Amino acid sequence: MPLTMPEEILLLTLDDATGRPIGLPGPAAELALAGAMLMELSLAGRIDTDPDRLYRVAAAPLGDAVLDALLARIGATTPERPSRWWIEQLMREAPKLRPAWLERLVQRGVLRREKGRVLWVLPDHRYPKEDGGTTEAVRERLRHVLLQDVIPDARDAMLVGLCRIAGLVPLLLSEAEAARAAGRVEQIAALEEMARALSAATRDLYAARGLH
Repeated sequence: MPLTMPEEILLLTLDDATGRPIGLPGPAAELALAGAMLMELSLAGRIDTDPDRLYRVAAAPLGDAVLDALLARIGATTPERPSRWWIEQLMREAPKLRPAWLERLVQRGVLRREKGRVLWVLPDHRYPKEDGGTTEAVRERLRHVLLQDVIPDARDAMLVGLCRIAGLVPLLLSEAEAARAAGRVEQIAALEEMARALSAATRDLYAARGLH
């Protein structure tokens, strides 16, 4: 079974050696997970968005407990809320949602869970990559899209858009590669309506918080 977008994003944001989250600026990790969940529902044809609202277009469950719960919430929320509202909600919930997605990757055999303590007191949960090839496959797939003249499918276009929104492009490309591919990143990120909508909502959110 293919990995979901939240699972792929989590793999990209885990340190390959330690299994701990990579230090990312601002709320990038929370934003990436929130956006990935919404994009997965969009890709599955369950939600859509316009300038004023993000709304459910199909109620059929996907068979994924976390995504199906989110889909039900979107359908039950009245009045309908804009994309920015949902991003803010999911960003606040990301610390609780993240363990569920990590556990899914453990069950798939992609990660393993290790428990320890920092300074002999604070709990320390790490998720080293059991199957490092899976992460590398995700990274190389996106690198191929960004560095080669190929037409991306909808999933990869959304992932590139999400990486751009959350500032994750440096996890895929070197500084020199990113400079050369800047125009292509923008071009691909603009291909999918959901990526454009979340990008606009994120700009508004960052402006409201005084972030850049």
